[in-house]
Order: sequence, then C-alpha cells, then structure tokens
Amino acid sequence: MIISASRRTDIPAFYGPWFLKRLGEGYALVRNPVNQRLVYRVPISADQTRCIVFWTKNPGSLMGRLDELDSYGIPYYFLFTLTCYGPDLERNLPDKQRILRTFVDLAARLGPERVVWRYDPILFTQDYSPSVHIRLFRQLARELAGSTRRCILSYITMYNKCRRNMDSAGLVEISAEGKRSLALEIQSIAAGYDIRLYGCACPELTEAGVPAGRCVDDSLISRITGQEFTGKKDRSQREACGCVESADIGAYDTCVHRCLYCYANADFRTAQERHSSHDPESPLLYGRVGEEDRISERGGK
Repeated sequence: MIISASRRTDIPAFYGPWFLKRLGEGYALVRNPVNQRLVYRVPISADQTRCIVFWTKNPGSLMGRLDELDSYGIPYYFLFTLTCYGPDLERNLPDKQRILRTFVDLAARLGPERVVWRYDPILFTQDYSPSVHIRLFRQLARELAGSTRRCILSYITMYNKCRRNMDSAGLVEISAEGKRSLALEIQSIAAGYDIRLYGCACPELTEAGVPAGRCVDDSLISRITGQEFTGKKDRSQREACGCVESADIGAYDTCVHRCLYCYANADFRTAQERHSSHDPESPLLYGRVGEEDRISERGGK
C-alpha cells in the first residue's frame, strides 16, 4: 500500500506530530469524505506500506524529526509545492525565501530525486500574467537547481470550492494557445537547470509536448526502494490523472495555509476550527469516533 499524506491537507506543515504518532501506533483512522459515518483503519507499517508520499508547501514540523521518520523503515518522498504567488493568494505561508531554504535543506538531506517540485496551480490575474510566471519561474528554478530532478506543472481546475474563494482575485482567461506557449517556455527554462518538466492532468501541456507525469509515481517508488513496482491507476482521481492507487490519510477542510485557489477547503473558518480542535493523540486527524461510526479495514500491499 502507498500512503498519501495528503492531497486533502498539508500534514507535514500542520500535523507532523500526529503523523509520527500514527507511525508509532501502526495505523491511522480516516473518514470517508462522502460517507462520514464510514471510517477506514489504514495500516502504516514497514511490512504493509510500500512508500509514503508527502504533499506539502512547508514541511517545517517534520524537518527536525526526519531521523525519527527514517527509523520506521518506510521509504518516502516529498511533493513540495512552490509557486510564484504572494500573500495576496497564499495568505498564511512563510515568505518565499524561507520556503526556498527549507526546500534546499530537505533536498540536501534526502537527495534531489526524493523532493519533487510542484509549480501548481498556474493561474492568471492582472498581477500574474504569463510574462510574470516566466520571470518568477526562472528565478525559482535557478534557486532550486541541483535540489530537484523534476517539476510537475498544472493549470488551475476551477472546482466550485475554488470558484467561491477566487471571486475576489480577478482571474484572467488565457487561450489554449497561450497556455501551450507558456508551457513550452517554462519547459525550456527548467531544462536549462537540469529539471525535467511534467504535466499534471492537463491536455494543454500534453499538446505542447510536456510529458504527462505522476505525482504518486510507481517508477519513482521503484527507484527509491530498489524494488520493481507497477501500480494500478487510481480510479478515484480524474481520468487524466496518471497517479497510481494510494490510501489518503488526510481530511478536507483542515489546512490553514489559506490559499485562495485551494480545492481542499470549502470554508476557511471550518478549516481553522478543525485545526484548533486537533488532538495529536487521536487516531483521526480531527474529531472522535462516535457510536454510529462503522470502522472498516483498508488493506493492500
């Protein structure tokens, strides 16, 4: 089994101690996001977990505890999102120079292949035009040269949650040709710093010649672990998504980065309340198991 930690929230940034407690206990409880009364018991152990995939914008709470993380003997890698946006869109992130230093320090500790850069999502406003993306992507790529081997790119998908939160941002529409042209320029910049560019579920990128990538990537897991592995496509993700199957142990409406483009938060107030009530000793990321809840084992290799 591959553990995804997590598409739904930033566990390394806000719930690192909880995650390490779950490693010590050997499992986590996860509510089904559709049927809230169904709770999965997900094993997290060296004999049942092939790899852990961390999704983060700031792995600060885990940086000082990587030795402890390593002691559990489970391979892992980080998907590290680093964009050009400022506090107008990413309202509760440290400044970019601090995040850059964290990225470089993490790569120095784990190696550049185990820290994958996500420049995601690309969106356009009056302040973030294609030319601004090009200029700022080049600056980030220069800083990250040697600290990552690949960058995963995607254009924003306007889920209803995003649309509500982005109402005040003044989004600007760019043509499909404009998106393809931008992708080619970014691909050229990345190549100049020995960073391979991959697209994430974006036809515009594929049409521009950017190869489709996988965030939860069986080929990368094979290289990290030294054991050949071919995973099944994750049918719970979008049709264009190439990720292989994983068990996500996060929960929606729990991340407090307050990024306006976030698809995982419907309501920032709810996210703040759930984060404030979080108990690192609980097997659930937030809340408690109730009498009406049904616990089901989540198995797999």
